[in-house]
Amino acid sequence: MAEHPLPSKHAQELVTGAYDVHTHVGPDVMRRRIDDFDLAQRFAGAGLAGFVLKSHYVPTAERAAVVNRRELADAIGAITLNASVGGLNPIAVELAARGGARFVWMPTVDSSNQRACLARDPEGAKPPMWAQLQDELREQGMAPDPVEVVDADGTVLERTRQILRLIAKHDMVLATGHLHGDEIAAVVAAATEEGVSRMVVTHPEFTSQRIGIERQRELARHGALLERCLTTPLTGKVEWDVWFHNIREAGPENSIVSSDLGQPFNPPVEHGLALVADRLLEAGFTDDEIRTMTVHNSRALIGTKPLDD
Repeated sequence: MAEHPLPSKHAQELVTGAYDVHTHVGPDVMRRRIDDFDLAQRFAGAGLAGFVLKSHYVPTAERAAVVNRRELADAIGAITLNASVGGLNPIAVELAARGGARFVWMPTVDSSNQRACLARDPEGAKPPMWAQLQDELREQGMAPDPVEVVDADGTVLERTRQILRLIAKHDMVLATGHLHGDEIAAVVAAATEEGVSRMVVTHPEFTSQRIGIERQRELARHGALLERCLTTPLTGKVEWDVWFHNIREAGPENSIVSSDLGQPFNPPVEHGLALVADRLLEAGFTDDEIRTMTVHNSRALIGTKPLDD
């Protein structure tokens, strides 16, 4: 594995008590840097509260339940509504919720937007690991239809609303996945109507999304947090200056920092939030702004007790 910089002691202190709401660790259908158990131990040692287990392909609530028997960092299960779970499958969401899942991602690799994306990453950017797997499935004749969340007129489908009602019923978190900006706006508005109380816009700077700052502000006004994933600028998909600019323009109070780490070639997952904190410090963000984006907003999104500081 490549050598990576270590976070500063000050940055590590700033993110104490935070949740990383977007991690990709093993066991998974792709090679990962670390597994659930080891990550829980390392998070506890680093003073981090916990992490959300994201897989593009399989639910993770059962994994989280096993990890949490050790009473280390809090592992949180999730489900992503791609073809492997039946897309917008209310039964899958209901059962995931009964199994303890607390996050629901809208379609990612199988979203219509991701499938149709013709935008190119900047030169030198690292492609996501799932891209190769998607190519392999396609070559084997296993490319399902895209998972649609709105109709041709942009109206949110009733099946999408059914999912949103289940998220509200079980007090889960809605994450917008790899939807297009127009779809995200429609789904966030519908989620509010259906009673969803906690929402996060997944990496708005990602290649297939690139959501403009005015729309980011609009989504924040609807109560959605804007997720700033370390890997988006780290792997060259967006310039760091653009990433910082969007945080400033939308407001740190409306942003939440996550790592999106777990890939073998990227930094250790337990260093992710602190590495972002160092970058933010270098860019002129204050300690209070960084704690808001890493600690306070992550705990609010999870729905756990706020910290007094």
